[in-house]
Amino acid sequence: MKLKKVVEKFGLDVKCGAYKLDEEVGGGYASDLLSDVIANGKAGDLWITLQIHRNIVGVASMKELLGIIIVNGRQPEVETIEKAKEEGIPIMVSKLPAFELVGRLYELEISGKR
Repeated sequence: MKLKKVVEKFGLDVKCGAYKLDEEVGGGYASDLLSDVIANGKAGDLWITLQIHRNIVGVASMKELLGIIIVNGRQPEVETIEKAKEEGIPIMVSKLPAFELVGRLYELEISGKR
């Protein structure tokens, strides 16, 4: 499934990286611990988190994640968006809590297992 469909289906607010919405979602990973994402995230994953600081972009870039979805309507810091633009990492915001968003992504057959 393309990232664009996920954005449309859940009404995500795309903060940056809209030019990458035609890329395929490989899977998903949900965690707020950067070290956990480093250890377990896979290239092509969508990362679900409530973190808003610029270090999330560094982790996403290092792990070649498809993008970051920030939950609970939290807004990324300005520095986070600037860094994401430099690194080519889409950042999106969902009003949903992480638990609900992950469940809905799973219903679309986006899984953490690959």
